[in-house]
Amino acid sequence: MSASTIISHNPLLQGTGLPIFAEIKPERVVPAFHQLLAELDQQLATLEANIQPTWSGLVEPLEKLTERLTWSWGVVNHLMGVQNSPELREAHEIVQPLVVQFVNKLGQSQPIYNAFKKLRSSDSWATLELAQQRIVEAAIRDAELSGVGLEGEARERFNAIQMELAELSTKFSNHVLDATKAFSLTLTTKAEIDGLPPSLVSLAAQAARAAGEENATPENGPWRITLDFPCYGPFMQHSTRRDLREKLYKAYITRASAGDLDNNPLIVRIFELRQELADLLGFKSFAELSLASKMAPNVEAVEALLEELRQASYDAAVKDLEELQAFAASYGEEYQDLKHWDISFWAERQREAKFAFTAEELRPYFPLPQVLDGLFGLVKRLFGVTVTPSDGQAPVWHEDVRYFQIADETGSPIAYFYLDPYSRPAEKRGGAWMDVCINRAKITENDVTAIRLPVTYLICNQTPPVDGKPSLMTFYEVETLFHEFGHGLQHMLTKVDYAGAAGINNVEWDAVELPSQFMENWCYERPTLFGMAKHYETGEALPEHYYQKLLAARNYMSGTGMLRQIHFSSIDLELHYRYRSGSDETPADVRQRIAKTTTVLPPLPEDSMLCAFGHIFEGGYAAGYYSYKWAEVLSADAFAAFEEAGLEDEEAVKATGVRYRDTVLALGGSKHPMEVFKTFRGREPSTIALLRHNGLVSAAVN
Repeated sequence: MSASTIISHNPLLQGTGLPIFAEIKPERVVPAFHQLLAELDQQLATLEANIQPTWSGLVEPLEKLTERLTWSWGVVNHLMGVQNSPELREAHEIVQPLVVQFVNKLGQSQPIYNAFKKLRSSDSWATLELAQQRIVEAAIRDAELSGVGLEGEARERFNAIQMELAELSTKFSNHVLDATKAFSLTLTTKAEIDGLPPSLVSLAAQAARAAGEENATPENGPWRITLDFPCYGPFMQHSTRRDLREKLYKAYITRASAGDLDNNPLIVRIFELRQELADLLGFKSFAELSLASKMAPNVEAVEALLEELRQASYDAAVKDLEELQAFAASYGEEYQDLKHWDISFWAERQREAKFAFTAEELRPYFPLPQVLDGLFGLVKRLFGVTVTPSDGQAPVWHEDVRYFQIADETGSPIAYFYLDPYSRPAEKRGGAWMDVCINRAKITENDVTAIRLPVTYLICNQTPPVDGKPSLMTFYEVETLFHEFGHGLQHMLTKVDYAGAAGINNVEWDAVELPSQFMENWCYERPTLFGMAKHYETGEALPEHYYQKLLAARNYMSGTGMLRQIHFSSIDLELHYRYRSGSDETPADVRQRIAKTTTVLPPLPEDSMLCAFGHIFEGGYAAGYYSYKWAEVLSADAFAAFEEAGLEDEEAVKATGVRYRDTVLALGGSKHPMEVFKTFRGREPSTIALLRHNGLVSAAVN
């Protein structure tokens, strides 16, 4: 087969539709991008030469061009997250600088920028829909933030920084993945697995088999404990072996902080480059540059919110720790002084004692297939849409991946999604996320106009099916699935027909968590919970006493939980706003300083949490981690609209659901999120609902 045949049949050059994953091999990445970028370069030159400052002469051809790139690059990045391999990494490393180079070139195109400005000041501006105007406004702003105004050396430096930052972020991510994978504890005696729940014992035996211990069984071991969260989390909660918890905890908090995988030098360099980038664009700090495209008006507004929430949660967190300390001490002298690796363990024991149930006891009531039924039942009830399995109708990247269709009230398909639910530590990064596969858009080809339906990726990392049982989920995993599905709904239920503002596109970053956090509230709502909580063997519904305990436990240590988020948000903001590399403080020093007012148990000296803080070094949350709290204010207030309407009143719930669907979910990035929120709620958001849901209202009033 000739080289040209290989290229012309390259599945990465398809550019539209669903990717054919089985045919996308790492060795095809480099040839695909060499060809694609050469073609796009040509198209860009043609567009610049013939540009018209009109929607059809500027925005449409530009969208066609960028969509080809985002389609192909999106597939590669998706596979980096779910099917990582040394070969794919190598290909990604070769191609990434070329992609960044092209993106910079596109973002800094003077002819395109000038055409956008002409369009904005032209007579035809008034005839554009609001969504179209928002897309144009965003394009002008993004060009300015991409250095379109820079010339000569300044532009070259800007582009070099973007290139280096992209490389550093990939390197950071790979280091965390490798460091997580590199550590494991092999346990061989019954004494070492004391306290561990059966689900974890099975998982650990399965991990040992996968690592070459062919005869490992849940009964006799050996058992392999890893830093992968479905293993690490339950181990820290349940292992009675304080020495092993300490070992695991210290391995976890020092991931990627030494040796070949040390992220410390990368962190220092990232901050240097981000500050330089801000300087080049005329901002005092990277935080101000970051906020230029967000919903929050300025850093002061963010700090004010964080401080309000810190004050509401700090005393509650102090009380949480005092109660936990007293509880542990009642079990013996040796627990007078709680260490970091004791917190999860004793918090779980106290939860069990206070609310008389364990997180493990609930697992059998939450098998994945049933949780999906409950989730799909809820979205039908709230938004009138029907979800049905469409497995086999789309190519998948792993046999466990499912494919689903969403249809409207008339039965017409309006969207599709992939679900990749289980943890695969060897190739899949941890955490849970939603990503765009295909954007909704109005497409005209050969004079025929049709709506291209959106498709989304939903990725979780929950406990896989073990020893013939289905995936039995912890309640936390249930909430995580609902959360990611909320992101998916905003992408899939959009009514906007322009890709640039459809779904999550063009939604300000600090508003993007609203629909996801909103969905988590429903996990506690009676009809939703009982719609899915049935024992996987007997079909028996979750006993009422468990439901009451779940409700009672909802705000267990909520002050601690909120303070933890404030801690992360404050570190992120301080590092991107006031910290300067080369000063007396290192990033780790900044973290320890911030910890004085945002933690109750100060971090250990060796705690290198920043080295694995992927959100701000490899994800999009740099100077934006506060977005979780900013959006949670919005989501709690949005859910309060349903509470005020009356959760027992089915008609009121439906009517409020339709209003929510037609605003928050349908309008996507076509309007400013504050406008969208006010259209739904009839007023600006307030923190009252968030503090009430967290049981912190009295703290806020005092």
